Amino acid sequence: MKSTHYLLMAAAALLIAPLTMRAADLKVIANPSVSASSISADDLRDVFLENKDSVAGSHVDPVLEKGGAAHEAFLKVLGKSDAALQTYYRSLVFSGKGSMPKTLTSDAEVAAFVAKTKGAIGYVSADASAPGTRVLEVK
Repeated sequence: MKSTHYLLMAAAALLIAPLTMRAADLKVIANPSVSASSISADDLRDVFLENKDSVAGSHVDPVLEKGGAAHEAFLKVLGKSDAALQTYYRSLVFSGKGSMPKTLTSDAEVAAFVAKTKGAIGYVSADASAPGTRVLEVK
């Protein structure tokens, strides 16, 4: 009985570990006009799914990467595949309830855009340089 319990715990740890590592491979960045220093995982999802447009009283606009490791890790945070996310955004546009977020091709492009655009919030690889941005701790 004990060995079965330990096997189940080990299996659960192996399933959870990749999600944790993927989230740790990211950093969420914001334009310095965004007053927050942290963001909850739920608020982060709500911002990128356009259910919320402010964080700590500051208006925010999400910025996505087109692909790559950071984007794949962020999709895990959202709990969606890239195709499902694109379909979701298209449905917002079609229904008039939202718009397609700005999509850029690299960490450097996302960091530069976020640094110069008031209210912008995005994500880059954990080791990416993002001068002129504020790193938000995800809680």
